Amino acid sequence: MDVIGYIFVIIAVARVLAEIFERFNYPGFLGEITAGLFLGIVLHDLPKEDMSLLAELGVFFLMLYAGLELTPEEVRLGGRKSAPIYAVTLVVMFLLTLPFTDYNVGPDNIIVASILAVASAPIVLRLERFFGSDFLHIALSYAVISEVGALVILYLLINFELHHLSYFELALEVVKDAVFLGLVLGVNYWIGIKHKLWIITRLRRLRSDEAVFGVVMIVATSLGLISEEIGLHFSIGAFLVGLMLHSDLMGTKQYERVHTIISGITYGIFAPIFFAWRGINFETEFSQEVLYFFAVIYVIRLFLTLILVWESDVKTSLARAAGIASFGVLGLLVGEVGYSYGVLSEHMYALASLASILGIFVSASLGRAVHTASFRKT
Repeated sequence: MDVIGYIFVIIAVARVLAEIFERFNYPGFLGEITAGLFLGIVLHDLPKEDMSLLAELGVFFLMLYAGLELTPEEVRLGGRKSAPIYAVTLVVMFLLTLPFTDYNVGPDNIIVASILAVASAPIVLRLERFFGSDFLHIALSYAVISEVGALVILYLLINFELHHLSYFELALEVVKDAVFLGLVLGVNYWIGIKHKLWIITRLRRLRSDEAVFGVVMIVATSLGLISEEIGLHFSIGAFLVGLMLHSDLMGTKQYERVHTIISGITYGIFAPIFFAWRGINFETEFSQEVLYFFAVIYVIRLFLTLILVWESDVKTSLARAAGIASFGVLGLLVGEVGYSYGVLSEHMYALASLASILGIFVSASLGRAVHTASFRKT
């Protein structure tokens, strides 16, 4: 088969298994990951470069769509609660990795800690119906902060290791990234105040949905390229564009047009490829130490999050904790990139990969159990 044939098979199998998982009240993306795990065994001679490119487009559209689900104000309000939770979780995850590296501090610990502290924005969105919508802004803000944090940490360490940066140069990289993020959000705030009506009027003049989508893609790819150029992952630029294009800025009708198109492209084409490709590339060592590592990490993270988001209702608190502690497929991508650049050891890559996959399944199962118990009670 050529690349088109492989794409057709991957999308078809991923969507079929996603539908099966949905019928058993599991999020469809778990079926797409499972499809990848299965296809990785039966498909041979996959065009890896072409498939990797399509999977990266999946990251681009998933982050763009995640941005569309939020507004800067929601991120700001949710971030007040989620940022401290993320900071505590990142520090605890870092400390827990030390015994597995013989207490040697290095890129291994930092990158794996960032992976283990992630909650995936696309996954939180797909888990919303299991965990309730009242915690969504906090969970999404946490997911955004953790995903952006993991990508920034990864690329800072890659630059630090490969280009032998001094600590002063590393600090300058951090400042440059912070200025970029602040500048984009500042421009968005200024446009929203001064030129909102002008933007809404111009968008209404576009005669087709395709034209509106084209404008969004030009802006998203441009900001993604700038993001990549300054040393960040291109998906951060895509997320920022999605965050900027909220209904208050674009107008409700234009926002709905963009949201519908991007949702269809994301979850109809690129998300199945991305999730399946992460499953296809999943490699790890199954040993007692690896399973012990996951059990310790997951239990501690779940109860840590449970304490940090505690409500009077145990089921609500447990559901929120499971949602925020859902790890994420982005962790597989971060681990894969770190390993390919040589800043993450094979052993720690295996530990983080297994934790990411099992964490998603366990959190989904726990959320489903809580949801079912609450439904029966009512």
